[in-house]
Amino acid sequence: MADAIIDRISPSDVGTITHLYNQVFRPGRTEAQIAARLRGQRNVLVQVARRGNDAIGFYIGMEAKPGVHSAWLVGVMPDMRRGGVATQLMAAAEDWARAEGYEVMRFECENKTRAFMSIGVSGGFDVAGIRWDQERLANLVIFEKQLRDGE
Repeated sequence: MADAIIDRISPSDVGTITHLYNQVFRPGRTEAQIAARLRGQRNVLVQVARRGNDAIGFYIGMEAKPGVHSAWLVGVMPDMRRGGVATQLMAAAEDWARAEGYEVMRFECENKTRAFMSIGVSGGFDVAGIRWDQERLANLVIFEKQLRDGE
């Protein structure tokens, strides 16, 4: 696993979140777009992975429904990929979700995002289904993991 430091930041720090998003994903988004996506969401978790003062990755998740925490975005700076940063972010989010009393952790990703699918499988997530995403024009694979002990 990576040796990053994981910090939790406020979901209201939309400037930082947007900056990180635009370092990793294309097309970029504006602060207004990120703020609109987070508005009204319950129990938002934003984490930043860093080495020293350099942000190298981030995680954004929220309550999908009572008892279910859903990872919305996990991003790692391109030059830091394949070093365990996303795995470390997911593990920290899982620990947080368990401590918050969530029973299930969930995420979705495109079938072409094989590296992230591998993180899910190696992290103990099960494939729970697929769904068609009209915006992406692609099927998304749904992963879920039971967080309660013994399941």
